[in-house]
Parts: sequence; C-alpha cells; structure tokens
Amino acid sequence: MTTVSDIFANLCELAPLELQCDFDNAGFLLGRAEREVKRVLLSLDITEEVISEAEEMGAELIVSHHPLIFTPLRSLTDKGSGKKALKMAESGIAAICMHTNLDIAKGGVNDVLLSLMGAEELDVLDEDGCGRVGELKEEISFNDFLVLCKDALHAKGLRYYNAGRPVKKLAVMGGSGADAIETAFNKGCDTYLTADIKYHQFQTAQDLGINLIDGDHFYTENPIIPVLAERLSKAFPDVEFTVSKRHHALIDFA
Repeated sequence: MTTVSDIFANLCELAPLELQCDFDNAGFLLGRAEREVKRVLLSLDITEEVISEAEEMGAELIVSHHPLIFTPLRSLTDKGSGKKALKMAESGIAAICMHTNLDIAKGGVNDVLLSLMGAEELDVLDEDGCGRVGELKEEISFNDFLVLCKDALHAKGLRYYNAGRPVKKLAVMGGSGADAIETAFNKGCDTYLTADIKYHQFQTAQDLGINLIDGDHFYTENPIIPVLAERLSKAFPDVEFTVSKRHHALIDFA
C-alpha cells in the first residue's frame, strides 16, 4: 500500500525541503499522511479546474509546483482565499507542493529547462543555487535559438531582446528570474532565458548587450511536471499518476 507520506518522502529525496527559500511554503500542505493513494494528479498549479479534475478521476492526492497555501490563511470558507483548500479537504484530496526546493534541486525545474535547450550544465546561476548556466555543443544564431526554445517549451510565443549575438553560453531560470540578468551577464553568458520580465529589465539587457528571452512563467516551469510523473510512476507502479489535461498557461497570444 502506498500512502501520501510515501510519495512525499520520495519527492523530498529529489528536492529536500531545506533547500527552499525563506519566503516559501513548500511541503505536504493538506491531507492525511497515512491515507492510501491509488491515483495522483500532477499540475504546475492547484486551480479550481484542477481540483475538479482530481475529483472526477478519484485522485487522493494532487502534486503541484506552486504552493496551494502561500500566505497564512485567516479563514477557511467557501468565499475566501481558503476555498480551494476547503474543497480539497471536503473531497479528501491531499496536497504536496514542491516549489523553490524543486527549482534549486539537482534534476529539478532548472536542470530540466537547461536540458530542453540542449545545453550541458556548467554552473548554478545565483547564490541560492537557483538557475543554471550551460553551453551548447555548437554556436547557433539567436533566431535559430528562438525557434528551438519555442518548440522545446511548446510555447505559443516568446518576448525577447536580440542583442545581435549568437548563442553558445546561456543561463536559464524557470519562472520569475529577471533580477538575475546582470548575474547571467557577469558569468559570461550571451543569452538568458527566464520569465516575467519587465520593460526596464529589457532595457538592462540592451545596456549590457545580452540576449534576453521571456519564455512565460508557465512554459518555463511546466516541463518539470511530466518528469515528476515519470519518476513517481517508476517508484510506485501500483499508483496511477496523471498529468493534468486542464491546466494551461494563463497568458495567450492573439
């Protein structure tokens, strides 16, 4: 019999909770630790649609990247910020959320992202161990790299600044990593892929002369979800692990 606690322990082997940043709230956030698990739904986020999907498939657990509970809940009603947690509790669905610890961990979000770009890891990007620096086997044009990036992420579009440099040494950080543009430049990178980039941060890239790509928060982090599903399926063959078919990027392109 596989329990919620068993699955949580396996995920902690990959991404120990002590790796998470001080502001974070990763971990086993809802449910009964010793409840038997036969079906698990995996999703980048726990949305109301994802909870309904879990209910319909009879899942006892949702595993996500972004925490279900991030700030302290002041109430647990069907009208407030705790309504998703209430719905899951009433349905007997547990929640395990591996966030910045999974960003930092070896084999986590950023290693998967770098691998998708076809780069070999050289270093971590920032002092917290988040982000990765890597190198392509061969130098390619920035336009060709944009095509590679869009296809690998299954993104509908990219925002970018073209500094006129070919791509060889690059940095990546899934999710909101725009504050590390100068760090990427100082590590000798010609290109930086991340998400949630603001206007003035594109100007910083222009000033530095570094290619900058905004691959969208969802698309730069979501590749870890099928990787987790594969890992857990091998570890727990008696459990059905399903990647959400309803969760998708919030931002669309006309």
